Amino acid sequence: MNLVDALLAEQRELSAVERFAQKHERAMIPRQERHYRDLIPLSRPAPGQQYAFEVNLDKCTGCKACVSACHSLNGLEENETWRDVGTLVGFQSGKAYQQTVTSACHHCLQPACLEGCPVLAYEKDAESGIVRHLDDQCIGCQYCTMKCPYDVPKYSSRLGIVRKCDMCHDRLAEGEAPACVQACPHEAITIRLVDVEETARTTSRPGERLLPGTHPTAYTQPATRFVSARPVPPRADSASAQRLRKEHAHWPLILMLLLTQLAAGIFVFLALESLTNPENFARLRFPVSLAAFGLLNAGLISAVFHLGRPLGAWRFFLGLRRSWMSREILAFSFFAALAGWETVAAGFFPHIPDTTLLVALTGLVAVFTSAMIYIDTHRHFWTARRVSLRFFGTTATLGAGAVLLAGGSSWIAGAGLVLAFFTFAREMAWHHDALQESDAPDHLSARIVEELMPRLFSLRCLLLLLALTGFAAELARPGFGGALLAMAALLVGSFLERYVFFTAVVPHRMPGGFVR
Repeated sequence: MNLVDALLAEQRELSAVERFAQKHERAMIPRQERHYRDLIPLSRPAPGQQYAFEVNLDKCTGCKACVSACHSLNGLEENETWRDVGTLVGFQSGKAYQQTVTSACHHCLQPACLEGCPVLAYEKDAESGIVRHLDDQCIGCQYCTMKCPYDVPKYSSRLGIVRKCDMCHDRLAEGEAPACVQACPHEAITIRLVDVEETARTTSRPGERLLPGTHPTAYTQPATRFVSARPVPPRADSASAQRLRKEHAHWPLILMLLLTQLAAGIFVFLALESLTNPENFARLRFPVSLAAFGLLNAGLISAVFHLGRPLGAWRFFLGLRRSWMSREILAFSFFAALAGWETVAAGFFPHIPDTTLLVALTGLVAVFTSAMIYIDTHRHFWTARRVSLRFFGTTATLGAGAVLLAGGSSWIAGAGLVLAFFTFAREMAWHHDALQESDAPDHLSARIVEELMPRLFSLRCLLLLLALTGFAAELARPGFGGALLAMAALLVGSFLERYVFFTAVVPHRMPGGFVR
């Protein structure tokens, strides 16, 4: 073939771009089908199967094309992401190890977000296994963001609801791949069919984790699979593992917890007063009950400001079977009703036998449900022992201080101050142990308090000293303002403790990046 023939033949041939454009113009293939068709299942899940992400770590370069595509296709807000890219770092055989990791919702077999939602705003599709969030049902309580150990649900303050990855279920239903699968230039993300029983068996093994540094899989049984030809070092960790940052303070929840626990404590010590000093109880019954009832309702009202869509909170009863938040709302509803009746009876029907003891017991049950909300998140800083000591310690301490301020028995206030001292001393011991032991589960929380809030413990020590001084002054000269000083110091100290409770906690997450 001479040069002229070669040039003529070249003109007759279309380039790859021209051929691709021609096929789409003729509607011969869906857009990008040849790139993704083998990255998704050719059939729907059979009984006992579900969809799952599979991530090939060897192919992931951390380019974040998946993040960008997910953000664009789902119309997310500027700082909202449903898929994130992080980095694992470590050492293996004396050599440095670094691996980028892309992750989204794992569409768990036992999703914690679904189990914790008080209004059933999550559903797990029976056929596909996809965990979907129902935006129209969400009340924006954000409890799912605490329950999920992989930091998947994201709260939108503009919309007042939580949103999350749904594996682009509408695209999968039409045989198209999710945005992240289509966008990855290295085909690192695929959709696979996994056997539910096998996944449950694998993820339930003690100590099993998706990746080093993540939460044990037995909690939610995630369906995602991470594969790699080179083994991941067992002691590898997230690049952001040692980053110190304070979490959101949740101011409405701080007020709600303090005021409701104060009200419960007042009724507890008022009940003790009725058993030990009936004459003084008869004098205190109405004014103290009225004050406690007012504080209780103020706390419950403050909790409303934590909700993104409070008008839907009446549907809390839907989650009673599985959500501790639903149970808390029910418990405090009973507590408020009984406290209201006791207040009315004390003021207008004093001849009716008092129900203070019943109100106190109901209040303690309500405080227990509050504690369980945080214990059930499985966070190291919110263990059952710590949360119980803090919540019931606050209940007893503030309740005793309030009864002393109202003119109750001094031995009650003394018991409350002793408990306050014990609670603070125990917290200091936990903090010291965690700070000294770098492998302690709550070591990072201790560092957050020590380095980001360095004066806080000193301030709390000063407040406890002021409370003791006020109590001593009240014993020496009753009515001279010592009880007011003690109560104010205890209240401010409890407020600081609850601030640490929310801001120093370290949530469970997937690996983060060097800068995030």
